[in-house]
Amino acid sequence: MRRIDRFRISESASLGLIAILVGLGSGAGVWLFKGLIDLVHELFYTKATALIPLIESRGMFLLPISGGLVVGLMLHFFIGEERHHGVAGIIEAVALAGGRLRYRRMPMKAIAAAISIGSGASVGPEDPSVQIGANLGSLAGQRLRLSDERTRSLVAAGTAGAIAAAFNAPIAGVFFALEIILGDFSSSSVGMIVISAVASSTFTQAVSGAQPAFRVPAYAFHSAWELPLYLILGLLAGTIAAFYVRLLYYAHDMFARWLPQRWLRPVIAGAITGVVGIFIPQVLGVGYETIEKILYGVDLGIMFLLILMIVKLTMTSICIGGGFPGGMFAPALFIGAAFGAAYGEMMAAAFPALNLDPPAFAMAGMATVLAGSIHAPFTAILLLFEMTRDYRVILPLMFAVMIGMLISQRIDRDSVYQRSLSRKGIRLERGRDVEILEGIRVNEVMQRELLTLQEDELLDTAIWVFEQTRHHGLPVVNRQGELTGILTLQDIDRIEPEYRKNARIGDVCSRNVITVFEDETIAEALRYMGAFDIGRLAVVERGNPKHLVGWLRRSDVIRAYDQALTRRAAMRHRVQQARLGVFQGDDAGIREWVIEPGAPSIGKRIREIHWPKECIVASLRRGRHLMVPRGETILQAGDVIVTVSNDSAYLEIEKICSRAESRTTDD
Repeated sequence: MRRIDRFRISESASLGLIAILVGLGSGAGVWLFKGLIDLVHELFYTKATALIPLIESRGMFLLPISGGLVVGLMLHFFIGEERHHGVAGIIEAVALAGGRLRYRRMPMKAIAAAISIGSGASVGPEDPSVQIGANLGSLAGQRLRLSDERTRSLVAAGTAGAIAAAFNAPIAGVFFALEIILGDFSSSSVGMIVISAVASSTFTQAVSGAQPAFRVPAYAFHSAWELPLYLILGLLAGTIAAFYVRLLYYAHDMFARWLPQRWLRPVIAGAITGVVGIFIPQVLGVGYETIEKILYGVDLGIMFLLILMIVKLTMTSICIGGGFPGGMFAPALFIGAAFGAAYGEMMAAAFPALNLDPPAFAMAGMATVLAGSIHAPFTAILLLFEMTRDYRVILPLMFAVMIGMLISQRIDRDSVYQRSLSRKGIRLERGRDVEILEGIRVNEVMQRELLTLQEDELLDTAIWVFEQTRHHGLPVVNRQGELTGILTLQDIDRIEPEYRKNARIGDVCSRNVITVFEDETIAEALRYMGAFDIGRLAVVERGNPKHLVGWLRRSDVIRAYDQALTRRAAMRHRVQQARLGVFQGDDAGIREWVIEPGAPSIGKRIREIHWPKECIVASLRRGRHLMVPRGETILQAGDVIVTVSNDSAYLEIEKICSRAESRTTDD
């Protein structure tokens, strides 16, 4: 026995070995993915134009259309609908589903992404690369029957390996996994993540070389007088990043609203991209060649750089919104490089004595737009450092990135990934679901119909109002409607009766008003109430603290808590959906159904209902309560059930859950 125990591998050594294999697999997978992109690009833009000369001269715009058609059909027949685009789905799986991903779809998704990029769609390769690494980690965790925590760690390790291989940037890969995927720097998974990134980077450098992604000449930070210019760059680039995120989702919603047929969206997006690409071919595909020209100081002209920025921003939104698989990393770098270089050239012309290098501003612009889009400053800073291997401009780059992050978060609190999750009712902090009242905003529950008191009115008027309305406190405003104080019954009780008759409200009310902004959370408002021992808060506009917009009482907080419990039940329902989504077959799907009033299933036990053979009732939500349905469970109007079934069963389930009138109308 001693001889056997001596050679028994410890758990940590086993996990380290698995992390190495996941890292090597991620590196190899991304390397093959890049090769597939090059192959598709050669087939589209070299072989096709050689076989059909008309394409090269007049019909180049047909190539992105053809790519869009192929991708659209693949999405329709082989991949199907997904809850979130790309990395957001990985974040959800890590936080809510134990890191379990539907890895069987990954090969088809990688092929579709390669066709997207190779045919000219304005998307990046990093999002599919991250999915390759994450799915390999999830595959290892599920096949080896590891715990949820270990599987999450392997997903993060695969992600780090993928970023390391995609950009030849292992350190940035580690920070991406910690900042974005896990959302926690104190994670116990750091060791596995680092091992995976190192293994992946070692493989990548062995097959592709150790050179950085971009070769740039030496640029220097000459003097502290340049910092104000980088401050302005950060302000502008952070604003662009926030606009970029909003435009991505605006385009997504626009395509979903105008084109219900999912397979047709990439075709239309490809047509728009192809036409624009005839006039500005630099925006087609990833655009690394153009970025390298900008960083190398090739003079493209200020106006053309700004045009490139605007067109790339627009085309990326159209392509991703239209359903082309791909990422927003590379386009964000392109947008930041074009804007930074244009800004640098303008500043160099305005301040010739400073001897400015416009490409240095381009590098800072790249990192700032990326950080403002994904809200991951360390990842952006280290990625630019590893992609250029240039340390000389790291100080102004860090300065610009942090300024841009603050501006971007001020404009929109959600990153490009967080917005996808929050639109589904999921809000995460540090990779976990936030405190229950953190998900409710003050403006969701505050009283908007305001009853106010005028400060120059007699106190008797306020006493009469309190008696009639049963209020214990009301805000006080001046003739201009500006908030000046708050009057409570306690304030009135402190005044001697003989002085009340001639007293004015403004003389008695409390001038030190505790306020809350309408976009703050109920949890923050509750902390204010507890700290100052008050039962009500005036809600004011953030830009104008004297403008009263609402009134928040303890009873409103209680109502918010009830609302939050309902949301928490809905969240658990979605967690159940996310877990179920891992185990369904290729032709199966999960779907949520509401039992409508008048439905034939109301009042019946689940076992009494004739469900389709291909259907499983997985969970049931009734108000704030989430339950596992049993055969004896009686369905009620308003119940929300989740079923696992194939597409052919949807019509029968709909008949069970909806009232006859709505079915007749729909038909």
